[in-house]
Amino acid sequence: MDRQEKALRAVEALEKEYPGAQCSLTYQDPLQLLISVRLAAQCTDARVNQVTPALFARFPTLDDYCASSPEEIAEYVRSCGLYKTKARDIYLLCCKLRDDYHGVVPDTIEELVKLPGVGRKTANLIVGDVFGKPAVVTDTHCIRICGRLGLTDETDPYKVEMDLRAVLPPEKGSDFCHRLVLHGRAVCDARKPQCDACCMKDFCRYVESGGTIDPKKQAAQKAKKNKEKR
Repeated sequence: MDRQEKALRAVEALEKEYPGAQCSLTYQDPLQLLISVRLAAQCTDARVNQVTPALFARFPTLDDYCASSPEEIAEYVRSCGLYKTKARDIYLLCCKLRDDYHGVVPDTIEELVKLPGVGRKTANLIVGDVFGKPAVVTDTHCIRICGRLGLTDETDPYKVEMDLRAVLPPEKGSDFCHRLVLHGRAVCDARKPQCDACCMKDFCRYVESGGTIDPKKQAAQKAKKNKEKR
C-alpha cells in the first residue's frame, strides 16, 4: 500500500470514527479565531475558551484592540501562559490588520504569516476553517499520528505539511487534521497509544512494527544520512 492509498483509508476511517470534526475553539468571526489560535500555543483549547468570553466582550472590534495596549490585553489572558508575548502579538497583529489589510483578515497563507505571531499552522487553520480552502494543520497530534501511520518520515511541521498535501484530497485536509486531534486525545496518545482500540490499526506502520517505530528517531537518522551525502 503506497502513501496515497493509506491516506485515503485514514481519511475514511477517521470520518466514520469522528463524523463531527470541527475546531474546538469557540469563536464568532475570523478575528476571534485568529486571536484564539494565538492564545492556544502551549495552552489547552479548553483554557482558551474559558478566557476568551471576557476578552471578546472587552474588545468586540478590531479598533478596540488597536485603541488598547499590550498591557491591558495581557490582563485578560494571564492564565494562557506566555501571556505577555501573546498579548503583544495580538495587539500588533490587530494594528497590522487595520493599517495594511483595511481591517480584514486575509484569506491566504502567504499573507496571514506576515501577521505578528502567526505561523503556517495558524494560517492553515484560518484558511481551512474560515475560508474553506485546502489546508493541512500540522500540530503535534498530526505529526505524531501521521508518523506512526507511515504517511511521513518527517517531524518538521512544514515538511510534514508538504508530505500530506501530496497524498490527501485537498478538500479533505482540514477536517482530516481536526479528526487527528480528536484521535490523538482519545486513542493515539503520545506515550501509551491504545492500538487495540484504533480505527486505523489494520494499516498502521506503528502497529505493524510492534510499537518500535519512532518517527523522531527516523527523522534524525534521515538527517544524518543526508548530511553524510553532502
